[in-house]
Amino acid sequence: MISDFENRVSRKLMLRIIPFVILLYFVSFLDRVNVGFAALSMNKAIGLSPTAFGLGGGLFFIGYFLFEVPSNLILHKVGARRWIARVMVSWGIVSAASAFVVGPNSFYALRFILGIAEAGFFPGIILYLSLWFPTRQRAAAAAWFMAAAPISTAIGSPLSGAIMKLSPIAGFANWQMLYLLEAAPAIILGLCVLKYMTDAPSQAHWLQPEEREWLIAKLKMEANEKQSLAGHTTGALSALRDLRVLALALIYFGTSAGLYTLGLWAPLIIHQYGFGSFETGLLAGIPSIVAVIAMILWAKHSDRTEERTWHVVIPCVLACLGFIFAANASTALMIILALVIVNVGIGAAKAPLWAMPSTFLSGAGAAVGIAMINSVGNLGGFVGPFAIGWLKNVTGSYSPGLYVVGATLAVSAVVTLMLSRQTKPTQIIVGERQGH
Repeated sequence: MISDFENRVSRKLMLRIIPFVILLYFVSFLDRVNVGFAALSMNKAIGLSPTAFGLGGGLFFIGYFLFEVPSNLILHKVGARRWIARVMVSWGIVSAASAFVVGPNSFYALRFILGIAEAGFFPGIILYLSLWFPTRQRAAAAAWFMAAAPISTAIGSPLSGAIMKLSPIAGFANWQMLYLLEAAPAIILGLCVLKYMTDAPSQAHWLQPEEREWLIAKLKMEANEKQSLAGHTTGALSALRDLRVLALALIYFGTSAGLYTLGLWAPLIIHQYGFGSFETGLLAGIPSIVAVIAMILWAKHSDRTEERTWHVVIPCVLACLGFIFAANASTALMIILALVIVNVGIGAAKAPLWAMPSTFLSGAGAAVGIAMINSVGNLGGFVGPFAIGWLKNVTGSYSPGLYVVGATLAVSAVVTLMLSRQTKPTQIIVGERQGH
C-alpha cells in the first residue's frame, strides 16, 4: 500500500513538474509537425514534389540522430534547466526561419538544422523525470508528458488549419505566418524554463524538508537496488554497447515511424477527400483526443500490474492493423476510424516502453542510453514519412507507404517479445517490485 505521505509527495511532483513539461512538449511537437499543414500551400509555392516533401520532413531526424547523444550528455553535466532552455530558444529561432525557405534545398537545410536544434529535448525530459519520480509512478509520469504529442495534434491541428485560412499579412503567405506564429511560444517558454525548472530534488524548496528528504532517500534506495542487479549499466560506453538499448531503439523505431507519418501526412491524406484546411485540422485532431485517454489509462494499468512487455506488444499490433486498415480505406469516415486506431496504438505503447530503460540504466549510462534509444528510434521519423512520399510518387497512392509503416510496428512487437525472453524480468520487464 502507498502511504498518505507518499501520495502527498507524488501529487506535489505531478502538479509542479508534469503540466510544465507537457506544455514544453506540446510546443515542441507542434513545431515538428506543423510542416504538414504548411505543405497545403507551401509545397506548390516553393516547388516541392511529394518525394521532396517526404525527404525534407524526414531530414529533421537525421540532424536529431547525430546530436542526440552529445546533447543529453551535456544535459547530464550542466543540468536540465539551462540545457532545456537553450534547446527551446534554438529550435524556436530555427522554426521561425522556416518561413523564409524558397525551394527544396533551403527546405532540406532548415529541417536538418531544426533537428540539430531540438536534439536532446525529449530524452532530456525522460531522463529528468527518472531523477524525480520513484519507479512505481514513472510510466504514468511519462504518459502524461507524452500525452502532449496527441494533445498537440488535437489542439494544434485546428489551430494550424485556422492559420492556413488567413489572407496574406504584410507580404507573408499563410504558411509563412504559420511558422512565425507557432515558433514564438518556444522562445518565450525557453526563457521561462530558466526561472521555473528545478534541476534536482535536493534543490526543491517547493517541497517540505521532510518530503524532500524522503524523496531523495527513496530515489537513492531504488538506484542502489538497481545497481546491485546483474546486468545493470551505469557507464556511457557500456550503454552504447548494451544490446537491450539497441533492441529498445528498434522497438521505438516502429512507433516513431507511425507517429511522424501521422504528423506529416495525415493532413494531406484527409485533405484529399475535399475538406478545407480548417475542417482538415478538426478531423486530424479527433483521433488524438481518443489517444490521450487511452495512453493515460494504459500507462496506469502498466504501473499497477508492474508489467511492460505486453503493454508494448498489444498497442504495436493494434497500430499495425490500423495502418493496414488505412491503406484499404475508401471513404473519409474509414480514414478517420483508421487514424483513431493508429493513434491509440502508438500512444499507448510509448509510456510502458519508456519505463523500461530506467530499470537497467543510471547515471551517465542513463543519459547516453535514453538518448541512443530516442535518436536511433526516431530515425523511424525519417523512414516513415519518406517512404510515404516516395511510394506516393511512384504508385500514385498512399497505400504502399502505409503498409511499410505498418510493417515497422509489427517488427516492434516481435522485437519486444524477443527481448522479454532474453532478459531477466527483474532487469527490464518488471523491474519495479524492489523497494515496495
